[in-house]
Amino acid sequence: MAGEPLAAIVSAGLSKFGKLEGLLSREIFLQAFREAIDRCPNLDPRRDIDSIYIGQMSESFEHQSHTGPLIADYTGLLGKPASRIENACASSGVSLRIGVQAVKSGMSDVVLVGGVEKMTHLGIADVTEYLAMPSDYPLEQLNGLTFPGLFALMARAHMHKYGTTEEQMSLVAVKNHRNGAKNPKAHMQREITLEQALSSRVVASPLKLFDCSLVSDGASCLIITRPEMARKFTDTPVFIVGSAQASDTLGLYERDDLTTSYATREAAERAYKMARIEPKEIDVAEVHDCFTIAELIAYETLGLCKPGESGKFIEDGNTEIGGSVPVNTSGGLKSKGHPVGATGTAQAYEIYLQLIGAAEKRQVGSADIGLTHNLGGSASTAVVHIYRRGG
Repeated sequence: MAGEPLAAIVSAGLSKFGKLEGLLSREIFLQAFREAIDRCPNLDPRRDIDSIYIGQMSESFEHQSHTGPLIADYTGLLGKPASRIENACASSGVSLRIGVQAVKSGMSDVVLVGGVEKMTHLGIADVTEYLAMPSDYPLEQLNGLTFPGLFALMARAHMHKYGTTEEQMSLVAVKNHRNGAKNPKAHMQREITLEQALSSRVVASPLKLFDCSLVSDGASCLIITRPEMARKFTDTPVFIVGSAQASDTLGLYERDDLTTSYATREAAERAYKMARIEPKEIDVAEVHDCFTIAELIAYETLGLCKPGESGKFIEDGNTEIGGSVPVNTSGGLKSKGHPVGATGTAQAYEIYLQLIGAAEKRQVGSADIGLTHNLGGSASTAVVHIYRRGG
């Protein structure tokens, strides 16, 4: 049995992901917030929510910082303490962890955590520049490295060391698009073939178009509370039983091994220990597939398979819905989309749906324990949360 709960998710919300023309990030966040409130009629947000943590990677996209009070204003929660959290693409994964700490410490009873990003209104040159900012400025950015290039280096290293193939990476894209086609909120709701993935244009060799996640707009949020208060708000709580965060060097050039993620391994080991479970007990997982190689490396560093075996692991169908450990049932960043500040709590939203049996066409049968894995930068930040279904 998984460990004692740290906090309980009593509701969750997600906006549509995609190109949301004419909407500001504050308006997009309201879509997610309204769903969370509608799901939880026993909660009075003005009375019950007592703190807010919002993940947002960059003020550059909308020339807008100070997101905390902005969200408090637009959600009708003025007066509540509200903070923006920035850890690159792990921003809302970290906002969830801080929310858990607030609840566990007794400083808060009910917390709104979430994230938002508006990206698609800008040209690709600006988006690429802003997305590159979490990498090392003098030694990576100024030398022309972008994140496709950085993850391409990881892919080449993994291929050289373990014999991983482009076909195995493409299988990640095919699987995630198959799942995303079943998700009405996903950015790209269509399946692709292995041939389409392999023949798509090269972005940074060996990574091709379908190896790369989408530039998206979107928002996500959760309402969490103390475990003993959960039944006041819902009959179907999801308990957070493990929460851990770790860091690695900012620059990829400083690392001894490009085929693994030190931060993921550290965070996962702590989260598993806290939750008192082993990797084999995970029933469903959402992992950070910003690029297909990142998902394969996640299988290994999360302990779902041994180092070097991730290519065979996906070939054998282990991570499909119906496999031994379904991964990225939402479609992942690859198909659902990657509005960077919203991704961490969007992953938690999917696990919440899975554990309360509300994931519809992508539902995993008898899912009791879930995991989310959220990265920032070139895995310089890793956040791992473990969840169990409320009994």
